[in-house]
Amino acid sequence: MVQESHMEYKNPIISGYNPDPTICRVGEDYYIMNSSFEYFPGVPIYHSRNLANWELQGYVLTSKNQLDLDKVAPSKGIYAPTLRYHNGYFFMCTTNVGKKGNFIVYSKDILHGWSEPVWVEQEGIDPSLLFDDDGKVYFCTAVFDAGREGIYICELNPFTGEKYTQTKLLTKGCGGKYAEGPHLYKWFGKYYLMLAEGGTEYGHMETIMRSDNPYGPYEPCPHNPIITHRNDMKEDIMCTGHGDMMEDANGNWWLVCLGIRPITNENRRVLLHNLGRETFLAPVHWEDGWPIVGMPGKEGMLELNMKGALPGKPEEVNRDFSDDFSGDQFKLAYNFLRNPQEKDYQLCPEEKCLKLHGTKVTLSMEDSPTFLGIRQKEFTVTAEVKIRLNEGKEGSRAGLTAYYNKSFHYDIYVGKKQEGFYVALGKQLFDVQTDVAADNVEEGSWIYLKILTDKEFYRFYYSLNGQDYIYLGQGLTAGLCTEITETMTFTGVYIGMFAENGEAEFKDFSVRIV
Repeated sequence: MVQESHMEYKNPIISGYNPDPTICRVGEDYYIMNSSFEYFPGVPIYHSRNLANWELQGYVLTSKNQLDLDKVAPSKGIYAPTLRYHNGYFFMCTTNVGKKGNFIVYSKDILHGWSEPVWVEQEGIDPSLLFDDDGKVYFCTAVFDAGREGIYICELNPFTGEKYTQTKLLTKGCGGKYAEGPHLYKWFGKYYLMLAEGGTEYGHMETIMRSDNPYGPYEPCPHNPIITHRNDMKEDIMCTGHGDMMEDANGNWWLVCLGIRPITNENRRVLLHNLGRETFLAPVHWEDGWPIVGMPGKEGMLELNMKGALPGKPEEVNRDFSDDFSGDQFKLAYNFLRNPQEKDYQLCPEEKCLKLHGTKVTLSMEDSPTFLGIRQKEFTVTAEVKIRLNEGKEGSRAGLTAYYNKSFHYDIYVGKKQEGFYVALGKQLFDVQTDVAADNVEEGSWIYLKILTDKEFYRFYYSLNGQDYIYLGQGLTAGLCTEITETMTFTGVYIGMFAENGEAEFKDFSVRIV
């Protein structure tokens, strides 16, 4: 029975870098997974009972056997996943770009026991699965090779990856460039193929088509695109697309998709974003066998504040993060850059301390530096940590970083040079690295570091006593935005701790939303 009462909820439903959402319902439980690119562990698992509040519960790819990220380039690694549930099993398929390509993993328990990768000999990215009523399983991917662009399909065994049919071209899309993110569904006795088109930048959109046969021919929806913000003059949400759709336990329909929030404010208009592509939610209703996305009068659009017949009442959630390192395991919110060297990360619960052993690998290398960070979830946050650099080795440095990728990061750190220990602000922008040193500090002393962020600047401070802070400098938020990178990138800013060429201790790490 369709639930008619409408409740207000806030977008994005999962803030910070969480792109390419895929959604799945099991009973009254809802799960979302997202792309993770060069970060480890891979493919976060979010859970909800009301579709508005989402809790990170784990990751799918938690070992190097499942997720090889060795020296992958920024924004390579794990691309858009698809999550499906069938006959007691969860299936997740995705692409490890820069490594072996498309694969499937499966488990009876979404939080534990995911299989080793089952590799599928089909090119392309953004794989998706459809379990049909007749027992057939369809596997779709998007191919961008010149002259061969389009959505391709085959039938396979999802437990082994064995293909039962040859790969065939299914469609070239609905007219937009870069048809990708295919999701094939069986609804109302018809096959629906939903696509992301227009590129994942400011021309992004979601389209849909349908057919009586999984191999087509497909007719496009007469009101395509079903969602896009390419002509939105408000510009508080842009780049919407790459969606997934499902029916909830009450018979209501929903679409999740990615979108961005630009750093535009009342004083200036800039089409730049630093938080990454985030996960948004929109209600869906059906007319003449086609989905209508969005609220009445605002069809095809998202709002930061929306209404819909949610399956449960939204709650106010504290999104602040803090860690006093009193636990014996890393909190789920943390990610590493590529596959970490576990010996370089040491939790000391008795001392309420984290020890990071920095190597010669730095934040500016295409490798695995000693780094532990969390996604920046809002424009305005305050990040703090207490640090002590233990080794007196010249060239050692450790501290806090606002990190986009190896070519774009701002670091406030304690360092060691021949004259002694010091606090400094480092900026890496493209291939230019600059450092602004401040006062020398006493060897073995604890130094308090702080980053304040907003839509215009990252500002950096340090303190010798935890109360009186000294301003060290700032960096433009625009310097950590996707649009300025020298290669196409798809991630967002992390706030993290790091160490290079020496050992450092960290206490009381926090990132609080202002």
